[in-house]
Amino acid sequence: MHVLVAGGAGYLGSTLVPHLLASGHQVTVLDRFFFGEEPLAAARARHGARLRLLRADLRDVPSGAFEGVDALVDLAGISNDPACELDPGLTRAINLEACLATARAAAEAGVQRIAFASSCSVYGHGESTSLTEESGLAPVSLYAHCKADAERGLFALGAERGLPVTALRLATVFGLSGRTRLDVAINVMTKNAWVDRKITVEGGGRQWRPFVHVRDVAEAFRRVLEAPAAVAGGQVLNVGSDANNTRIVNLAYRIRDQVPGTEIVMAGTDPDRRDYNVGFAKIGRTLGWTPPTSIDEGIAEVLAGLREGRLDPADRRCYTLKHYLFLAEVERAYAEVALDGRILARP
Repeated sequence: MHVLVAGGAGYLGSTLVPHLLASGHQVTVLDRFFFGEEPLAAARARHGARLRLLRADLRDVPSGAFEGVDALVDLAGISNDPACELDPGLTRAINLEACLATARAAAEAGVQRIAFASSCSVYGHGESTSLTEESGLAPVSLYAHCKADAERGLFALGAERGLPVTALRLATVFGLSGRTRLDVAINVMTKNAWVDRKITVEGGGRQWRPFVHVRDVAEAFRRVLEAPAAVAGGQVLNVGSDANNTRIVNLAYRIRDQVPGTEIVMAGTDPDRRDYNVGFAKIGRTLGWTPPTSIDEGIAEVLAGLREGRLDPADRRCYTLKHYLFLAEVERAYAEVALDGRILARP
């Protein structure tokens, strides 16, 4: 199968792309490469022509991008709540409008299935525990609203075109990847424990959150792509495991267990209003598989990366908001001093 992965050089993509290649698939990565091509360097060296890198903006996908492509996996977009709030119009243009336009272009080119990276954050502030795919949605952030709207638009396109669409509602992702993020809950709290020996828990820490390892996310996408269309098409799947639902305060104590001497500081307020405990029985029924990696295994993995120097907690590229702010400042400075598209170089 030839799979085009939009956003394939990011946190999820840099794990999914090598996984698909190792499973025998051909992959085209469509990415703006804001974080560079380095996360895919090893895969490119190993798999050669079976991996094609296409530098493009999701809002302006080149003609011919889907030539010979069998499946679209959409991981692209501005990827966390604070970064989405920087420019709401830009967020909607990329995370919703470009997502749907890209899917329509794929359908018109003859792509046979679409798998979309949605988020359990669409449940927002859940009214109960073990929320299922049939539970009502209550998004509380622009990021989550765009995910919910994109799901609806993609399923409408699928119904119109007879195209199998699967929305994978991901739990909060953790663990190491080719482009590890240190601004997601388990990773950042583990980093704070290691670097500062302190974890700050906002809002009392009673809020629920489900978690899933980035490798398990990659495996979920592979299984969806390889499943019969009648099995995966038209489905919403929560991606995670019941065992990895935990309250944030309990997560902090689990990290302290692995980093003795860590101080846990309870903060009174929390600007993040999300609170959801999710049920994951359907993915087991549908795909015959449940994500196996535990929270404690993920904490240990991140700690090992920090301890061994494979993770640099000072690397700006590990923090989505920080890197976007840097790129915005670069763009502003360039606009002020560039002459005929150059800064120092002469024509």
